[in-house]
Amino acid sequence: MSRPEESEVARFKRLAAERAVELLQPGMVVGLGSGSTSALMVRRLAALRAEGRLTDVVGVPTSLETEALARSLGVPLTTLEEHPRLDLTLDGADEVDPRLRLIKGGGGALLREKIVAQASRRVVIVVDAGKLSPRLGTRWAVPVEVLPFGWRSQALFLEELGARVTRREGRDGAPFRTDQGNFILDGAFGPMDAPAELASRLEARAGLVEHGLFIHLATELIVAGPEGVEHRRRPD
Repeated sequence: MSRPEESEVARFKRLAAERAVELLQPGMVVGLGSGSTSALMVRRLAALRAEGRLTDVVGVPTSLETEALARSLGVPLTTLEEHPRLDLTLDGADEVDPRLRLIKGGGGALLREKIVAQASRRVVIVVDAGKLSPRLGTRWAVPVEVLPFGWRSQALFLEELGARVTRREGRDGAPFRTDQGNFILDGAFGPMDAPAELASRLEARAGLVEHGLFIHLATELIVAGPEGVEHRRRPD
């Protein structure tokens, strides 16, 4: 049942988030993603804790925003230093292709999100159906986190690779800063035939801290849409 004044997309996000939290088991150490859908999952986890369930689940937040939300709701947190291997990560995505390759970083937390994903045995991506795409880049630019030093040279490099580049700005018009204090360049490459090849070229460039192409990291997908909620696994 939808809630009063809840939009269709908001309902899909909520349903997907609720299904995802059902995957949590007592004693798990869980990566907590960033963004609106991840916030719903953190809130759902907090609600279950209030009911006396999953009280021993601890989370590793992927952003300062997620950390603040979890602490405000009483969700216990830990670090990768204390738990370098996670049982499961629950996170959202900006765009997902049929092979469960992703574009992430719309909220600017791509570096920590990727670190946490790489430390996880399972990475479950939770989205509404509007995030599905036949090819990455069809609907979303690729966020690239760069050092402020020399950022214009990195923008030129992305342009030479075929992107339309904009430096992300905050609401005040100043350059957006990640939790690490870096800039984000959004590179609109258009629909990509070989996102893994592009990821390799970005990883070879000094000054590019991280990029929002998540290749071979998502193990599962929970997607909610008009046909209901579906749990998919990455094709071999």
